[in-house]
Amino acid sequence: MAQWLQVHPDNPQVRLLKQAVALLAQGHVLAVPTDSSYALVCHLDDKAAVDLMRRIRAVDERHHLTLLCRDLSELSVYAKVDNRQYRLLKACTPGAYTFILEATKEVPRRVSHPQRKTIGLRVPEHHALLALLTLHGAPLLATSLIPPDETEPLNDAQEIRERFEHQIAAVLDAGACRRQATTVVDLTPMGTGGDPLLVREGAGDVTLLGL
Repeated sequence: MAQWLQVHPDNPQVRLLKQAVALLAQGHVLAVPTDSSYALVCHLDDKAAVDLMRRIRAVDERHHLTLLCRDLSELSVYAKVDNRQYRLLKACTPGAYTFILEATKEVPRRVSHPQRKTIGLRVPEHHALLALLTLHGAPLLATSLIPPDETEPLNDAQEIRERFEHQIAAVLDAGACRRQATTVVDLTPMGTGGDPLLVREGAGDVTLLGL
């Protein structure tokens, strides 16, 4: 059965976060809270964990996975960002937005989009998740926890544990999240003088994007 790591949403217990980090280092997939919904996460460089995460979601390699970053400086290591894109990112982060950008060589090719060479990136606004990222010391690869054949993400830790107890190693329970996926914005058109493209309207306020 998946471990249940119950942490305070604003002041998470470090010993429990260290347990989560250890599980990630061992190649496991975890469910964690975000500022939108719960998400599945794993180590960026672990192919088996990435494959498992895709199987749980029932998505293929063309589905954009997302890197959860601690701040914009970390994001810029993994994505090519020009000045115009950076200004928009700065206005909207941290927050419940996923931005699609051209990946740098720091992103393994197997996790970026196979044709476009793009990756989803976001800087979340959730204390427990940011504390986990800090202890982990690097971004985590993530995808919203939307079960196959369903349209709404899950936000109850106990339900997640019961439904996926044989597929994930642990649930980091920081209480219920918003039951809404992130707003997804494709920023790649901006690299050639175009405008950002709204892919999905979700928890992030689209007015901050000027759309």
